[in-house]
Amino acid sequence: MLTRGRLFLVLGSAALLLATSTLADGKDSVRPGDPQDAREPNVQRLHREVPDDPPLPAPAWQPLWPPAPPFVFAREGYYSVQVNVDEFGGNIPADAANEPSIAVDPTNPNRMAIGWRQFDNVASNFRQAGWGYSRDAGRSWTFPGSLDPGVFRSDPVLDADADGNFYYYSLQHPDDEFFCDLFKSSDGGETWVGPIYAYGGDKAWFDIDMTGGIGHGNFYAAWDHAGCCGDNWFTRSTDGGETFDYPAPIPGRPIWGVTTVGPDGAVYVAGRYRWDESRFQVAKSTTVQDPNAPLDFDFAVEVDLGGTLLYYLQYGPNPGGLLGQVWIAADHSDGPTHGNIYVLASVDPPDSDPLDVHFIRSTDGGLSWSAPVRVNDDPPGTDAWQWFGTLAVAPNGRIDVVWNDTRNSGEDNISELFYAHSTDAGLTWSDNVVLSEPFDSWLGWPNQDKLGDYYDMVSDEVGVNLAYAATFNGEQDVYFMRIGDFDCNGNGVPDTDDIDSGTSPDVNGNGIPDECECFGDLDGDNDTDQGDLGILLADWGCTGGDCPGDLDGDGDTDQSDLGVLLADWGCDAAS
Repeated sequence: MLTRGRLFLVLGSAALLLATSTLADGKDSVRPGDPQDAREPNVQRLHREVPDDPPLPAPAWQPLWPPAPPFVFAREGYYSVQVNVDEFGGNIPADAANEPSIAVDPTNPNRMAIGWRQFDNVASNFRQAGWGYSRDAGRSWTFPGSLDPGVFRSDPVLDADADGNFYYYSLQHPDDEFFCDLFKSSDGGETWVGPIYAYGGDKAWFDIDMTGGIGHGNFYAAWDHAGCCGDNWFTRSTDGGETFDYPAPIPGRPIWGVTTVGPDGAVYVAGRYRWDESRFQVAKSTTVQDPNAPLDFDFAVEVDLGGTLLYYLQYGPNPGGLLGQVWIAADHSDGPTHGNIYVLASVDPPDSDPLDVHFIRSTDGGLSWSAPVRVNDDPPGTDAWQWFGTLAVAPNGRIDVVWNDTRNSGEDNISELFYAHSTDAGLTWSDNVVLSEPFDSWLGWPNQDKLGDYYDMVSDEVGVNLAYAATFNGEQDVYFMRIGDFDCNGNGVPDTDDIDSGTSPDVNGNGIPDECECFGDLDGDNDTDQGDLGILLADWGCTGGDCPGDLDGDGDTDQSDLGVLLADWGCDAAS
């Protein structure tokens, strides 16, 4: 009988054997410098998300140990909480999960959802739209299963609108055709409606306008050339994702990048130039925010990131996938950096390092760009891989970056998660901080030689909400990490400071302000009743008739009133 540890060892060994055999097979490599006519067929074959394998059922599994708490891996105060877990919060052996994307409710930062590519059986690369949701700011997660069970889906991208609705953009490939569907959740990712046909294609990313301007609520999506509509790679929805405009071309032909909306409603698309991995493009439109305007762009400009985008090398930390995509983000702060546009990617620089994280900025709406700045602070010539560079900008203008890094191992397949930030528009960067234990990116490949193609994160004024993939269990799993203190009430003040100052009470001493927590039994009598409501009211500095007690209008201050209070916080008395 296999014990838990032995099972992980068997899975890990199998993955390493797969990695060894794959690298020895002599598959066509896609390397910078190859003639374009030799390289492009390989790109067409390798990068597309197609159902090569039939779906396989999840391996039969019965827990051989008592139910475990949520899987958490810690390093120096940073906690990685597993998202794809069973009903007891434990790992599900022999599956795989990668390419996570995260949405955070701007009206209630305790409500989050993460989507990912879910492989029910690591022996098959048939993937589905996995998802999980959290009600406690990512401290624990519920994984209900696949969004559309039995349907091949890939490239998940999630976002939230200004009203707290969540959206899940998902690639399909039926009948040798690429297109995307959109799903919507109005309850923080617990349930979803859809699918809604949304055009799209491979490596599609979207953003939602939350500027309050003429385009407020618009959706904008862009993808690479493997899509529904030939060379038309950009679409828009002006009715909250109910319908989408027929796509239009993007000047500069950027691929493998993302879309962002500036504070003035302008739309930017960044990516690698389709025909040359050493060239990068940023396209801008100031007019698509107008629902009555056509899908036209003002211009596209070539930008220099100081290196080459690597992909599908058949060697390195992610042999069968991207080493990162091209990120673009806008500064929505009220300070002097308002309106800046930032671009970041993991690129191969001219020196011996295989990959560094490089950053550039524009202070004039994308017309001109700075020279590239190296974010990782290991000495040049370390020959380390800094891959999956990921960018987000906080509402106060802080720039956050994470990436995988092999500097401490010297091995292509052994990485740690790193972080750095800038508070001066990227002129200078903080010392790099290691966030995770080492993990082997060659473990748990689901009949694909990669850990997916990207991570994703959302920044707020206090910290960062990150969704990433790693192999701490000896297989590919999706994790959530909070970088920095929590800010459960969204007031821009760390929860610890709110509690220490007395602004927010913390009756049970768990470090979570009471107004943000979903709990019922505050006085320890094993009941959620009037006594607990009294504690809550006392925490607010009131007693008896001095404060609202009868919230449901039944003439009594009782358990149902506590339920009303908790429901106002997006939870119930039993949670």
